[in-house]
Parts: sequence; C-alpha cells; structure tokens
Amino acid sequence: MKEILAAPPPPVFSRKQKRMERFTISLDESLASQFDQLIADRGYRNRSEAVRDLIRAAIEGDRQRQAPAGHCVASLSYVYNHHQRELAERLTGLQHDHHDLTVAALHSHLDHDNCLEAVILKGATADVRQFADALIAERGVRHGQLNLIALEAEHHHAHDEGGEAHVHYRPAR
Repeated sequence: MKEILAAPPPPVFSRKQKRMERFTISLDESLASQFDQLIADRGYRNRSEAVRDLIRAAIEGDRQRQAPAGHCVASLSYVYNHHQRELAERLTGLQHDHHDLTVAALHSHLDHDNCLEAVILKGATADVRQFADALIAERGVRHGQLNLIALEAEHHHAHDEGGEAHVHYRPAR
C-alpha cells in the first residue's frame, strides 16, 4: 500500500484563508501510479487538487441524480447533420421557444455535413433538463450531452436605492 496524503497535522489555510482539512488514504501501488498518471495527463499541480475535483464531481453527480430542484446553469452540446430535412429549423425553433433558458449558442461546422452546437442554458433545473431532453431526442441529433451545474441563491438585493431587487446565483458548493 502507498500512503497518498499526510496524517492530520494542524489546519492549513489557503490564500483565501479557507480552512482545509487533511486526511490520509491508502492505495495499492498500481492504483497510485494510475492516479499519478491521471494527474500528470490532466495537468494538476498536486494530488490534493485532483482529489478535490474528484470529490466535487462525485457530489455533483449525486446531486444530478436527485429530482430536479432549484436553478442551474448548463452547457448542452450536440452534433447534427445540417442537410437532414428541416432539422436545423426545428433546433433553432426549440431554442427560440425557450429563449428564457437560452443564454448563448455557438455553432461550428465540422465538415460538409455535420455541425456542432453548444448552447449555454440558465434557469429552473427541471425546465433546463426538459429542454435538453427534447432537443437531444430530435431525430438526427447525435452525441447530445448536458453538463448541468446546480446553483444556489446568494442573496436578494438592489445595487442602489432606485434599483430593482434581484437574486444572484452562484455554483453550489
């Protein structure tokens, strides 16, 4: 077995003075070597950063398996053949029908036939998922992928005395 992280010393504080907790994990040498290769391939500076990202991904994955609640921001990407009868028009129509969710869209020509689109969405999680599912289900859409990030309300406020009160959303922790 190979020790990955040091035993719990006194608390460590980052530049932003957030309390960091240390813990120790044990891995067999093969798994530790594979993890070190993953870290190198992805460009992490150290194991701790990689472990934190893996934990965040696992927490977010569990959150996404729960019933849709709250708000989210998401990127929806997909490939389609723009020669397929009326498909481009149907996809554009879906985006226009959900203009309240669609923040931005990027369209790229991959070759003479295929296009890649990436759509940034923001809104109620249930609405975003429903829109993404409908678009991905369109005949001719391939490689549809939704990357959804849960948001939480930061606070209600107005920027000045005459300003409208509103809420800022930030990624859930």
